[in-house]
Amino acid sequence: MYRYTTGVDNSDRFYNVTLYIGQPPRPYYLDVDTGSELTWLQCDAPCSQCSETPHPLYKPSNDFVPCKDPLCASLQPTDDYTCEDPNQCDYEIKYADQYSTLGVLLNDVYLLNFTNGVQLKVRMALGCGYDQVFSPSTYHPLDGILGLGRGKASLVSQLNSQGLVRNVIGHCLSSRGGGYIFFGNVYDSSKMSWTPISSIDSGKHYSAGPAELVFGGRKTGVGSLNIIFDTGSSYTYFNSQAYQALITLLNKELNRKPIKAAPDDQTLPMCWHGKRPFRSINEVKKYFKPLTLSFTNGGRVKPQFEIPPEAYLIISNKGNVCLGILNGPEVGLGELNLIG
Repeated sequence: MYRYTTGVDNSDRFYNVTLYIGQPPRPYYLDVDTGSELTWLQCDAPCSQCSETPHPLYKPSNDFVPCKDPLCASLQPTDDYTCEDPNQCDYEIKYADQYSTLGVLLNDVYLLNFTNGVQLKVRMALGCGYDQVFSPSTYHPLDGILGLGRGKASLVSQLNSQGLVRNVIGHCLSSRGGGYIFFGNVYDSSKMSWTPISSIDSGKHYSAGPAELVFGGRKTGVGSLNIIFDTGSSYTYFNSQAYQALITLLNKELNRKPIKAAPDDQTLPMCWHGKRPFRSINEVKKYFKPLTLSFTNGGRVKPQFEIPPEAYLIISNKGNVCLGILNGPEVGLGELNLIG
């Protein structure tokens, strides 16, 4: 078994890695997404709707994945899906931030450098995305998505099925820039806290819980939260109970602070202005308190996941500070709590 590690860049607020794909292998910048399983590239199939890309559009191979292949079935919304072409796997994927991709599944070569110095060309499935719809609020140039979810089509699952790595992923991402992700084995367990994957979500997400919501070190009374970790989402989403509790606590906390609600700023549902425009989160984070998710199923010691103000606030183009935590039911997430 091998272990694969790659550096992460977070320019333009999005975490991306460089992978080499195709024959000959060419570099592509891929957004890291633990909330979905498919790795795909914007594709010259030809492309009917593609956004700006850092590199030329991917030229697809002719090695199509059949419609009834298990990898294709993993990408379909239901088990009884129909095949328009038995020799081709068509897919549509919708993301939490209201963008989507249409494409066809095919096989091509990934060039991977493992940590023991071995370089392998591994043939695996990827998506040829020829019709993308992007949300204006989260748009940025990208070549594609690196899907690291729990489904059969994810890169790690495919590597595991070929006997190359264990079915383990991890990441260490910094808000100040950079970091790394690793596949196949624990990279450094000395400073890790552990909590079990939730049995409630047996699907394709990495879900932990239940957890309690803590605001500024004090319990909020909101508990039994099941948490999904999704690096591909620009925002964090709470269910109605947690969201409304947070808004109430924030309004109470900010009541005597020198910032006031800015309802005219439509960047996000909740924004505040100061006496003068803010230029960075550092100028305003002192008015906000950290959030903590306290996981209750981790044994006697409760694992704590802290979300500091700089991780849940953004500065709008108007120089206001806005809450980057949204009400999940308003975007169709129901009772899900998603950490982006």
